[in-house]
Amino acid sequence: MSAPCSGQHFPKSVRLLSGKEYQNVFRDPVRSSDPFFTILACPNALQLPRLGLAIAKKVLAKAVQRNRIKRQVRESFRQNQASLQGLDIVVLARKGLQDRTNDEIQQSLCKHWERLIKRCAES
Repeated sequence: MSAPCSGQHFPKSVRLLSGKEYQNVFRDPVRSSDPFFTILACPNALQLPRLGLAIAKKVLAKAVQRNRIKRQVRESFRQNQASLQGLDIVVLARKGLQDRTNDEIQQSLCKHWERLIKRCAES
């Protein structure tokens, strides 16, 4: 199996790693919701965006389903990283997501990123 191409990975510098980092986002978030996701964001003191995933077994029972959604979210985040500068983001999945196509998921995430950028700029 070959290694991923350069620039197509998810380094620790763009991840929320500790419970404290997640708590900072949950404390006073800017929210964006639709039938697929609830996404929470708050400004950080860094010049780069960071992503945290909270995909519950209760929402997506099978690991295959959870992993597929995580891959989709990470890829969308990676593609939009430049415009999400200075935000800590937590993505929560909602029920029924496993029945959606990858295109539907990507479109939903793009709308969320746009909403978050606009709302965080206003605050």
